[in-house]
Amino acid sequence: MKAIVTGSSGFLGKSLVRNLREDGAKVIRLVRNDFKTDSTSILWDPMKGIPDTQALENSNVVFHVAGENLANGRWTASRKKRIRDSRVVGTKTLVDSLTKLEQPPDVLVCASAVGIYGDRPGELVTEDSPAGEDWISKLGVEWEASASPAVEAGIRTVLLRIGVVLHPDGGMLKRILLPFKMGVGGKLGQGTQTMSWVSLRDATEAFRFCADNASINGPFNVCAPERVTNAEFTLAFGKAIRRPAFLKIPSFTLKLVFGEELSGVMLGGASMSSAKLESTGFQFRDHDLSVTLSNMLST
Repeated sequence: MKAIVTGSSGFLGKSLVRNLREDGAKVIRLVRNDFKTDSTSILWDPMKGIPDTQALENSNVVFHVAGENLANGRWTASRKKRIRDSRVVGTKTLVDSLTKLEQPPDVLVCASAVGIYGDRPGELVTEDSPAGEDWISKLGVEWEASASPAVEAGIRTVLLRIGVVLHPDGGMLKRILLPFKMGVGGKLGQGTQTMSWVSLRDATEAFRFCADNASINGPFNVCAPERVTNAEFTLAFGKAIRRPAFLKIPSFTLKLVFGEELSGVMLGGASMSSAKLESTGFQFRDHDLSVTLSNMLST
């Protein structure tokens, strides 16, 4: 199998590349910097294009997981533009190149996110639920829509709305591990906001599973069947690393550090249903948060 991967230097992208290569796939990484190119990578500019599209010909699958990290600082106007462009413009750039190939890929699997639903307290959201009204929700809609030309060109397209991906090597767990070990971690605000989560290995397998199954297309939620509140996650995380986790980080502190919009996302959440993905035959290996965290953090 020949697979194209964007965002290969990121948390999820690295896991996908490793997983694919372990299965013997030929992986071509789309990279943004010359110094990162090698025999298995080609240069691209997400804002402009892909100079050498010949390397994309006859690929079986494209995994598109590139996008600027949402949590690296306040959402200033310039940063929001970078976040949007990395997702919307980058996807348009990729899809434009794919649709012009003589032999386009069989399937395009794009990352999306739980943020598309906005803050939905007390509601179980499915793929048919409407999007939220805040900026990150509207961005999610625009992000997914930017892949629509691939559908029109006959490329099977899957949009994976991913929950919070858990693994100590990256993402949220890596950022909070040191503060919690120092005893200064705690729940965010009241801690009642829902957290839809998924382990890194299950997220990786979901991408592979959806690529391999020709009947799968359109949006799918990728989250463990068990959803928890932020307070429940905080207690489970503290227990897994054997540290107290009874502190509370006040809402006003989050707003002071991260700004109104980003702190609003941190203090909100949506409970995503995993039923649609599970109905295709996909099975989550990590479905109990306490056990998952204990296994990840015990070494």
